Amino acid sequence: MKLGAVIPVYNHGGPVVGVVAALRAHGLPVLLVDDASEPGCAAVLDTLAQQPGVTLERLTVNQGKGGAVIAGLRRAAQLGWTHTLQIDADGQHDTRDVPAFVAAATAAPEHFICGCPIYDASVPKARLYGRYATHIWVWINTLSFTVRDSMCGFRIYPLLAVLRVLDGTSIGRRMDFDIEIAVRLVWAGVKVVNLPTRVRYPEDGVSHFRALRDNVLISAMHTRLFFGMLWRSPLLLWRKVLA
Repeated sequence: MKLGAVIPVYNHGGPVVGVVAALRAHGLPVLLVDDASEPGCAAVLDTLAQQPGVTLERLTVNQGKGGAVIAGLRRAAQLGWTHTLQIDADGQHDTRDVPAFVAAATAAPEHFICGCPIYDASVPKARLYGRYATHIWVWINTLSFTVRDSMCGFRIYPLLAVLRVLDGTSIGRRMDFDIEIAVRLVWAGVKVVNLPTRVRYPEDGVSHFRALRDNVLISAMHTRLFFGMLWRSPLLLWRKVLA
């Protein structure tokens, strides 16, 4: 098992420094994916990439969070990694939980280790309540409660399994990515471990979630997945019988 961290970065030049330092302190190699950030952030990433154990992948055209993660997963395979920890660059994920995620992946290396957020008072209430619509659709589209929170960007993928899914279908490349890849991993028969993890929203945090655009993309994705679930439903239900 060779595990490294993939961080999609788009104009988070300040907080990403602390995220990288924390991950390196846990002994993880880090792959930064610069999603065509502005020059100031790009310069920060260039500096970070000079540190031992830090690699930089640069995209010349902004791909969106999902596109950056996909590029990172493919580069991780080239680096010889077998597992990737995905974490956001803005510091909202608690890196003190990294050892628990690593231990879970080590104990069950073929499983998808999915973060299940524990929020503090900083979470915007609209974002918090809005997540439940997606939770319900994910439970419908997987015919299970296997994935407790598909929107959390703190997770560990078994790389071979996730690349097999990416090679077999087109996946959303923006904020719909985290949700869709979770559903499709379940469809592919990958088992899931849900781990609680602390999440905060920094007061000076920069969010790239665009309410209209991303909600339209997510709604369209749920619709596609629903019809995909219908013809897969006999297999999904049969798995429940065998479980």
